[in-house]
Amino acid sequence: MSQDTLDRARAGDEQAFRELTDPYRCELQLHCYRILGSLADAEDMLQETLLAAWRGLGGFAGRASLRTWLYRIATNRCLNALRDAGRRRPPEPVPPFEAPEPTRRGDVTWLQPYPDAMLEQIADRAPEPEARYRSREAVELAFVAGLQHLPPRQAATLVLRDVLGYSTAEVAAMLDTSATAIKGALQRAREQLRRQPLDPERTALPDSPRERDLTRRFADAFTTGDVDGIIALLTDDAWLAMPPAPHEYHGTAAIADFLGTFTAWRGRRTFRLVPTWANTQPALGCYLTEPGEPTAHPAGLLVLTLREDRILGVTWFLHDGLLHRFGLPATCESGP
Repeated sequence: MSQDTLDRARAGDEQAFRELTDPYRCELQLHCYRILGSLADAEDMLQETLLAAWRGLGGFAGRASLRTWLYRIATNRCLNALRDAGRRRPPEPVPPFEAPEPTRRGDVTWLQPYPDAMLEQIADRAPEPEARYRSREAVELAFVAGLQHLPPRQAATLVLRDVLGYSTAEVAAMLDTSATAIKGALQRAREQLRRQPLDPERTALPDSPRERDLTRRFADAFTTGDVDGIIALLTDDAWLAMPPAPHEYHGTAAIADFLGTFTAWRGRRTFRLVPTWANTQPALGCYLTEPGEPTAHPAGLLVLTLREDRILGVTWFLHDGLLHRFGLPATCESGP
């Protein structure tokens, strides 16, 4: 950051402001996503952060780096949004068939997936000394979902400290509190996060032949309605979740019960699955075709959580408007 660019931005030069902030836009959006769990909310908070930075640039004294200053604004904007509006729960969808009783009802129904194509736009920075999580671990669905179970300030503290690697003193300054308070919040956050199933033991590298083969076999079984074939690919402790529906099915028996009911309702309707990637995990854009129709319409996004050579979890995101964020078409021809 040159002083000349900063001076021009402070004088109202929008191009200079973009030169200052564009290198951090993508990583700031990811930061907001981790705290909020929602890509749509993260996009809103990114815009609010940049607007606040534009208006407040005259007060940037340079005691911390511009990146740290932007992270401070983004974090507090996210916390304000959560405090002022509460969690905006989407309407619970009503299934078109009589679904089996779920194993449990989840409370993180606002969770959305994050396109890997957006992750590729983030500069590959060396982790700070205090970071405890690798960049891949810190964007996987299990980690992001685990953060949503924490009180917001604890989640923000953990992300700033353990993911981004800011020091205790820096995090205290960003959250306008004491180092003692940060240490206490961090200890509680780490303890609660340890209770979440964050380690899927994913030994295969992302987009490895093993992952591609397992994803293909799942897609083949899903499109043909082969419930037994799907169940054969799952671990014994596998789970199925369907945000924004709260219904969760845990264990192969419960999942088989749901899939059997779903397959019976599906009848002659056909599915087409288009491969993509979300949260560094294999994903499938889902399209459904009514009998006799030539066009398949969006039916959500399936994200697979893998453990070794089996599938530990299936998250079927039912949110409207997800597929275009992954560069997938609004409709496609029916067929496999």
